[in-house]
This record gives sequence, C-alpha cells and structure tokens, in this order.
Amino acid sequence: MNDESRQDALDTSGRRLDQIRLSGITAFGYHGVFEHERREGQTFVADVVVHLDTRRAAARDDLAHTLNYGELAEQVAAVLAGEPVDLIETVAERIAATVLASGIVQAVDVAVHKPNAPIQVPFDDVVVAIHRDRTKLPAAEPYVPRAAVGTEPVSRPVPTATASFPVTPAPGAPVVPSGAPGVASAAWADAVAPAPGAFSQGPDGPSAELEAVPAGEALVVGEVVTDVLDQAPDGPVEVVLALGANLGPAQETLRAAVTDLARTPGIEVRDVSALARTSAVGGPEQSDYLNAVVLASTTLAPRALLRATQAIEHAHGRERHEHWGPRTLDIDIVLYGSVLAVTDDLELPHPRAHERAFVLQPWAQVDPDAMLPGLGGGPVGALAATAPDRDGVRWLALDWLTTAIPAVSGDTGAVPAGPEAQNT
Repeated sequence: MNDESRQDALDTSGRRLDQIRLSGITAFGYHGVFEHERREGQTFVADVVVHLDTRRAAARDDLAHTLNYGELAEQVAAVLAGEPVDLIETVAERIAATVLASGIVQAVDVAVHKPNAPIQVPFDDVVVAIHRDRTKLPAAEPYVPRAAVGTEPVSRPVPTATASFPVTPAPGAPVVPSGAPGVASAAWADAVAPAPGAFSQGPDGPSAELEAVPAGEALVVGEVVTDVLDQAPDGPVEVVLALGANLGPAQETLRAAVTDLARTPGIEVRDVSALARTSAVGGPEQSDYLNAVVLASTTLAPRALLRATQAIEHAHGRERHEHWGPRTLDIDIVLYGSVLAVTDDLELPHPRAHERAFVLQPWAQVDPDAMLPGLGGGPVGALAATAPDRDGVRWLALDWLTTAIPAVSGDTGAVPAGPEAQNT
C-alpha cells in the first residue's frame, strides 16, 4: 500500500496514531464473478495498515497490549483463501472487520490486489483500497475460524454451533456519564421500589421487544472457561440493556427491574432513558409496550450478565409460552463493550437493535452520541430516525421512575399531560 492510498488516523485528542503495517500477504483464493475464477482460483495479495497506540505495549514490553501481527497475518490469509465471493471489495471489508474486531485498533487501511484479474488488456494490478474506523464501520463481519465439517477443531472444542470473535472495549472510548439527560445513578435505591422477589434476559423476542437467540446451557464447568463469552473482562465494560413489558403493572415492573439491576453484584447502573410507549411489532394482537434503555457497566462475563438478566425476568414472572407474545418483563443485552459475537445463546450486538425504534429512540435520548457497532450499525440517533417501526413510538415519559403514567393495558393512545411527556 503506497503513501497515497494510506490515510493517517487520529486519536480522540487529535494526535496521529501509531501504525503497524503488513505488506504482501499472499494466498490462493477463488473469488470472482466468472465461473473459471471460482473453479481454477488465483493469487490474491493484501496490504494492511493498522492504526493504534503502541505506547502501553512498549512501556511494558508486553504483547498483550498491542496487536499480534503474526496472528493477524494468518487471519488475513484465511480471508483471502476462504469463502469465495464475487467482489474483492467484499474481501477487503472482511479483512477490515477482522482487524477492527480487536478493541485496541482504532482504524485500518486495507488494499486487496488481484494481479491475475481477467482483463483483456495489458495491466499490472487491480487494487481495491479502503479505510475503516470506529465511525465508518466495515460492511462485513469479522473472520471467524470454523472447524471443518465432520472434524473437531484443532485448537480447542467449540461449545456452540457457531464460533464467537471477542473484541475488547476500545482504549479511550467515551464512558457514559452518570446523570443527565437521564436519571442519576445514585437515585435508584431511594426512588424505585424494590422488586417483589429478587432477580434476570428473555430471549424470544417481541413486539415492542427484541427477538433474541434461544438461551443455551451454561458453558462453564467448575473453573474452566470453555467459551470467550464466559470470560470475565479485565475491568468494567460498558453495556446497554433494553427493557420492555406489557403485562400487569408494567411501569412498576420496569422500575423494580432497574432496581434489581442496580443491586446485582457486578453491575453498576449509570443512566436510565426516558420511558417509551410503543406499539407491538409482530406477534399476536396485544397491548402497547413500555420500553426503556439502561446504560450500565459490568465486571460480569457476557454470559454471566445474560444469566443475571434472566434471573430478574424470572423473578417478575416471565414465561415463554408464545413466540413474540405479551410478557411481564423482557431484558435484552443490546451491547457489551465492543464485543462482536455470534453463538447459539447470545449474539452481540443484538442482531435486530439497528431496526427497532423502541430501543433506538430511548437510547438516543439518554446518549445522543451513541454508536451501534457491527453490520447495520451507525449513529443511534440516525438509526432511530429511519427505523421501520419509528411511527409506533407514541411518546417518551422523562421522569417515569418517580411519576405515574397512564396504564398500558386496554389503552392504546392516550398521551399523559404535563412536563413528563415528550411527544415524538
């Protein structure tokens, strides 16, 4: 990759980031739009420039704080030699997504060369060069090594049908401030009544709720971690949780659920969004939902957080008799730091969050600068403005933790009077 195609990337203070460059990674692949390209294959070459801050790694002389470029080179080669696609643009996006899956990486330049492209005039090379960063995410998923069909993985057992690709939170990523514009974190214990029981994620998704993946068995045996989603983070990780209910005293249930979350060891509630009243999306005919988003930090592993949210759901009578049916409480993990993962029981970020206004609008209200990573992601406010169900969000109640709002059941359109109501 020459200097003309490479872009400098800046950190949050406007200073130029350091670079790790890998040039001339070569592999034989089967990408192309012509049948003979898919049949006979050809050589592909990739150049990668990774933008990151290498000072911590250098100060400690520790590989754990930088990028393992040997492993990265193997992953890039695996993408070049991997699943055939028509366009080298797609190959470039996959490589960029794989690099950005490492939370320490802030940006990446990728150039994919196709020197043997089927062009009928003399030429030296065909190159697709892209730049991707945390604000312009790749239009592809990261490379995930998969076991060969009918064989066991070489490195370790894969406990779920699909593998997961861990990503740690990006250094210097903004921490959600406690307080405005939502509810200050110190307010819950006094302002919200405790739950009538005690504790937990309702994955079968909804109406004014997200459809999540069916819960699977725990994958921790004794002290042995068998999956990256069972591994506790080194420090607190920022998470986004979506709450919804439309059975029983929904507002009281959501208040109690916020309290339960705040009292769960390993979870610190940072902020709570306005309460959205939303029409049911899909499923049987049912009452409107009340929905809210909780910003929190956690020292729990992703799957341990899932178990904790499921316990809170269970304590509030959550049952899963009808797919997308009404429910007393649903808590979905929308975001866990910068983790990108797909497993049988948990997918991060939530695969449908980018198209659900009942999550996006409250989230944008409490964190106007929020970004949803992954395929289909982007600025949360912009996603909320274009979400297919945006017209179903009837209003937002700002101080719902301390002020009663009209009941949901049997009432589909009343807007509360007073300053607590914000029409949308």
